Amino acid sequence: MTRALPALALLLLAPQANAQQTAVAVGDSIPVSLTGAPSDPARGRAIVGNRQKGLCLLCHAGPFPEERFQGTLAPDLKGAGSRWSEGQLRLRLVDSRRVNPATIMPAYYRAEGLSRVAASFRGKPILAADEIEDVIAFLKTLRE
Repeated sequence: MTRALPALALLLLAPQANAQQTAVAVGDSIPVSLTGAPSDPARGRAIVGNRQKGLCLLCHAGPFPEERFQGTLAPDLKGAGSRWSEGQLRLRLVDSRRVNPATIMPAYYRAEGLSRVAASFRGKPILAADEIEDVIAFLKTLRE
């Protein structure tokens, strides 16, 4: 049985491992997991702290005492799990321009309709669906 989605729903598509993964944004969140599989906060922390993979610490600071240089351009990640719901975090990672059209944060999962994308990244998301879910699992642990 299929359910009709609210009129405000937005369909975001990104290619993923020879299949099309779908994320439906409703209002300011994507309430449903991109994978439906369990996620791992430890892997998410590793992605957030990795300057070659997640790039998060270029703009964000957070509870990473081992990282000397952290960004100040974006909100501190400390307390992110208290400030935003899982669905709100998911939309911010998938395509933050849906929340703030003027943001400089990249769309980590959207791959279509982007401009000024390096040739090696064209048509591919920055993070895979399972990586997005792992980052969300980690961010949810950051409570004030």
